[in-house]
Amino acid sequence: MGIIQSYRLRLQRKRWRIRAFRKRRELKRVVDRTSQIRDDDILLFSTQRNERIRLPYFLEYYRDMGVGHFFIVDNDSDDGSHSYLIDQPDVSLWSSQASYRRSRFGVDWLNWLQMKYAHGHWTLTVDPDEFLVYPFCDTRPLRALTDWLDASSIKSFSAMLLDMYPKGRIDEQPYRAGQNPMEIASWFDSGNYTISRNHKFTNLWIQGGPRARVFFPDTPEKAPALNKVPLVKWDKRYAYVSSTHMLLPRGLNQVYDEWGGEKASGVLLHAKFLDTFGAKAAEELERNQHYAASVEYKAYAERLKDDPQLWCKWSERYINWRQLEILGLMSKGNWA
Repeated sequence: MGIIQSYRLRLQRKRWRIRAFRKRRELKRVVDRTSQIRDDDILLFSTQRNERIRLPYFLEYYRDMGVGHFFIVDNDSDDGSHSYLIDQPDVSLWSSQASYRRSRFGVDWLNWLQMKYAHGHWTLTVDPDEFLVYPFCDTRPLRALTDWLDASSIKSFSAMLLDMYPKGRIDEQPYRAGQNPMEIASWFDSGNYTISRNHKFTNLWIQGGPRARVFFPDTPEKAPALNKVPLVKWDKRYAYVSSTHMLLPRGLNQVYDEWGGEKASGVLLHAKFLDTFGAKAAEELERNQHYAASVEYKAYAERLKDDPQLWCKWSERYINWRQLEILGLMSKGNWA
């Protein structure tokens, strides 16, 4: 990278941090338990709206993994999730009635909270329908992974977003609060992915899976990005640029290739496609608060109105992380 381009990226990072500082005014502190945070706690950051039914399992999953404290921004929920989160002893909660879109889809809000509270901590930034799977996650807590990353002087860890879905109609089996969503959405596409390199930010851009196959069959380049960097040893100078797809400084995005082989990586099991999806998609389409004038939700509404199913004869049933490594969707790298 030339000197000019490097300088421009530094200015861009400064601009995102200043923007996050200004957007802090849109956040109202509801309950602040940050005094409980220990120096070595792993912190989780998330925005949510009307996810009451998902929250019990989401919190349980990451507590069991080893997350010490949750930072959640509630974007004007009216389904009881706000009250539910207030009662959780390890959750610090902020609320906002401001535009999700004008906060860069929640990125500005979370960048501010991470600037203020996450310096020096390993931080996990995920949505309530995203569940991290990493090498040896069935026998080793998240702390084992972050300790190994620290020992290896690695500051960020990637995870490909893997869309999960049921066999048959997605509205056929009702999801209940506290249930593991993968009991219903247990299938995924094992192939059908494209990878390109973003030379400006040095990250890989991954697309494909059922959303490209079903919702964008004629324009796959418009399908949602599946590359994520959700786990970062945070520094107050850092900033997410676009969701968790990429960060600045751009060295944090170099999470795949290294001399001598590939780096360790994980998968985010994405349990969006449950029976709750139809109502959620309709709500978000009406709100028009998502990327590119909600083109993704328009595609959902159009394709699912007649035949709401994603399963096909090439679908693979999820077993465990080792299966995902064999399929080339994640890697343990040199973590033994």
